[in-house]
Amino acid sequence: MKKILLLSDTHSFIDERILKHVKNADEVWHAGDIGNLKVTDAIKKLKPLRAVYGNIDDAQARMEFPLDNRFICEGVDVWITHIGGYPGKYNQRVRATLYANPPKLFITGHSHILKVMTDKKTGLLHMNPGAAGTHGFQQVRTMLRFTVDAGKIDNLEVIEFSR
Repeated sequence: MKKILLLSDTHSFIDERILKHVKNADEVWHAGDIGNLKVTDAIKKLKPLRAVYGNIDDAQARMEFPLDNRFICEGVDVWITHIGGYPGKYNQRVRATLYANPPKLFITGHSHILKVMTDKKTGLLHMNPGAAGTHGFQQVRTMLRFTVDAGKIDNLEVIEFSR
């Protein structure tokens, strides 16, 4: 079993409140718009990190992290990308692959809107953790925490911070 902390859209922001949750996770997954790499450096000092770059990320971030990160974790096929849309509104770049070979868990960022929903056509679970950073329109900063074990995603929790 692995405890996962999922965040996105930090836009160069990291603080002790986020790092407290990093310390309690087994792995951290970042769905893009990292901003300054001091964010991912701080996370990597504490826990293993899987991340993708987002549309605001510079060449340095794009050299360190991929556009898409697809992997198996504890028997769960996971695909993380920054701009991917959500069920019924997938981004054109990923749509055909999602329908032809759907992962069990599809994670995106970008919208700054927390969303967890099942795609009724493919059965995949879509997660967008919202935005953990202070840049953007969101009134509440959010992250997600869950467990992955023996092919199952469980114990999903929303973590909220005021701006």
